[in-house]
Amino acid sequence: MSIWRGQSRLILASQSRTRKMLLENAGLDFEALPADIDERAVQRDSGLSAPGEVASLLSREKALFISRRRHGHFVVGADQTLALGLRMFSKPSGRAQAAEQLHLLAGQVHELHSAVSVACDGKILFADVSVARMTMRRLSAGEIDAYLDAAGDAVTTSVGAYQLEGLGVHLFERIEGDHFTILGLPLLSLLAFLRGEKLLAV
Repeated sequence: MSIWRGQSRLILASQSRTRKMLLENAGLDFEALPADIDERAVQRDSGLSAPGEVASLLSREKALFISRRRHGHFVVGADQTLALGLRMFSKPSGRAQAAEQLHLLAGQVHELHSAVSVACDGKILFADVSVARMTMRRLSAGEIDAYLDAAGDAVTTSVGAYQLEGLGVHLFERIEGDHFTILGLPLLSLLAFLRGEKLLAV
């Protein structure tokens, strides 16, 4: 049963399976529409390099892209960056690049910056960024190969070559940050905003 009380359906500016699952599990009635933006070009043109600022920018641009086309709807945009220091990672293009990323991250602490924005009629109404600190354990070349064998093609679908909710959990020794931040959507702050707008029954 949906707890959404808005006059128009909520829109998620994404086709991310994980983000859709989070909103579904929270009982929200929404539709998912991917924002057709060139993320790398938006980042390059902005001149931003700090991981949190990049995630925030991209989440806002996604929300705005859809909200300018679907008037009267609250649109949720989200983005996540993975950074080791100031070095940001992209999704690996294949097994070789996945192995390279894991070799770089092994034994190190990296950060996930997850951003969420809400727009309506081309205006940003809410934005938030949360951070999770991920300590990956030291990994031998053999352990990385064994992980890549077990995980298969899934390693190319996530930045850092892991999904914490799956086999990627074996790579870590410590995690600091909430579950939703790690999955790429700061859900608690988003729900608090929607509740403040009288859009939720709970």
